[in-house]
Amino acid sequence: MTTIEENITRVNNKLQQLLKNYSALQKENEQLKTLAVNYKTEKQVDLEKIDRLEQQVALLRSAAGQMSESEKKVFEKNINQYIKEIDKCIGLLSE
Repeated sequence: MTTIEENITRVNNKLQQLLKNYSALQKENEQLKTLAVNYKTEKQVDLEKIDRLEQQVALLRSAAGQMSESEKKVFEKNINQYIKEIDKCIGLLSE
């Protein structure tokens, strides 16, 4: 083989290897994207669970009478917010 043919063969081999690497990286990228979406979904579920548990803790403290003044104010604010939302729903249903 001549030097030019050897160079062409070597470049062709390197190009083939680059294409294989590119394909593997694309596949890995898709897997990582899927994994990231799954983690975001899990995070959202966990945050919602934490919120529910915090509400339950507040209710239990309220029922046990172990709330500080600041906690009582926050609790009352949340209750008032729920009442407003319920009133809006009732208003929409009565239309």
